[in-house]
Amino acid sequence: MRESRDLLRLADAVLLPGFVGTTPPDWLRRRLGEGLAGVVLFSRNIAGPAQVAALSAALRAENPAALVATDEESGEVTRLEVATGSSRPGGYALGVVDDVELTEALAMHLGGELADVGITLDFAPSADVNSNPDNPVIGLRAFGADPDLVSRHTRAFVRGMQSAGVAACAKHFPGHGDTSTDSHHGVPVADGSLEHALRPFRAAIDEGVRAVMTGHVLVPSCDPELPATLSHKILTGLLREELGFQGMIVTDGIEMAAVSGEYGIGGASARAIAAGADAICVGGESSDEATAVGVRDTVVRAVREGLLPEERLADAAGRVAALAAWTAGAHAPVPPDGYLGLAAARRAVRVTRRSNAPVLPLTSAAYVVELAPETHLAIDKGTPWGVGEPLARLLPGTAVTRLTAAETTGTAIECLVREAGGRPLVVAVRDAHRHAWQEEALRHLLSVRPDAVVVEMGLPGRSDLGAVHIATHGSARVCGQAAAEVITGVA
Repeated sequence: MRESRDLLRLADAVLLPGFVGTTPPDWLRRRLGEGLAGVVLFSRNIAGPAQVAALSAALRAENPAALVATDEESGEVTRLEVATGSSRPGGYALGVVDDVELTEALAMHLGGELADVGITLDFAPSADVNSNPDNPVIGLRAFGADPDLVSRHTRAFVRGMQSAGVAACAKHFPGHGDTSTDSHHGVPVADGSLEHALRPFRAAIDEGVRAVMTGHVLVPSCDPELPATLSHKILTGLLREELGFQGMIVTDGIEMAAVSGEYGIGGASARAIAAGADAICVGGESSDEATAVGVRDTVVRAVREGLLPEERLADAAGRVAALAAWTAGAHAPVPPDGYLGLAAARRAVRVTRRSNAPVLPLTSAAYVVELAPETHLAIDKGTPWGVGEPLARLLPGTAVTRLTAAETTGTAIECLVREAGGRPLVVAVRDAHRHAWQEEALRHLLSVRPDAVVVEMGLPGRSDLGAVHIATHGSARVCGQAAAEVITGVA
């Protein structure tokens, strides 16, 4: 058994905590100097490229080998562009276009932007096969529902990202797509075809992906008792031994209820490392020094009590260090991508016209209603979305009203109809098929205004709504812009 100080340092060498603020707090600087593996940046840490670059430099001044990681998937889950909305569509839109060269180019340019600000590990792409259309947390983040399509775009994303010198991270192993529960709140069960779910991860490993993120999902066919993050059968038996992955395994946010609910954050961390994980992502809502220290101390206690073999902890720390060493020498300058993201969003739009009347293009100021559902925790609630703002730029005088579920009453809908008057009506929804209140609001609006244009900015459950139905396959800023261009005939 190592001396206490050495063991504490070894435990620190597998932790990637979050923190609050746009500059590193004193406790984080101190812990980095003591050997902390690195950090995870969330939108709360990001104010702009120059600030992120300065932040990364400050972190590495304390520990030159520190990993700086973030969730920059593009599309709905963005950190760098949280204030404006992403300039690139997400995975589902790229799958609809199905141009692997485009996906690779987008990932390469995204990787270049991350590298320019000192981020070395990107928790992307989502390699999940979104085979359950009612999935509350994957959806548009996946490239699609077909394992072969998801596999080829996962490969392309990994190639592009890593060509820029940023480590890609395929997630959420062994697949979070065929689930109907959000692991932030409970334990999802994936009881569909394991082989289908694994196919994109096999592809990512074949492509040389440097990291894989665990999913907090229960896979009864592989381990009926423990979610993947805590399962030795899944992380060591399946991912390491059967699939042959030798890179770094990182957990999804360890504070999520699916794994921490029974064991606490520290207990889940120790069990995840024992199962085969190498790095522990601790961020989300738990981002203070006490949490980070508590996880470290619990991991050390697990070693002393025999729950976690010291050799396994040392192996995990070595894999984290190996990834850090790769990122230190991998940066490759990438030129700006121009309007590649907008071009991709335009190609992902699908239009269904159900009226013989010439509804489009609109040439006068419109009235836009945006029905805004509650988003899951991976999406920052402040991320802009919608078609109203870009449409108002193209058609000055356009009015925009946004309603949540609680605000969408029959009286409110009647007021909207009166306010719209004779102006063209555009209704934007997100995943309407998953939200009965959106479907009911659409039914009410379309019964009065059958000439309305419906813009679906989530997964399109149906395309027979409105005189014209526009599916953007994403809610990123560029997806709204692409829809506005179709509506006005600019495209």
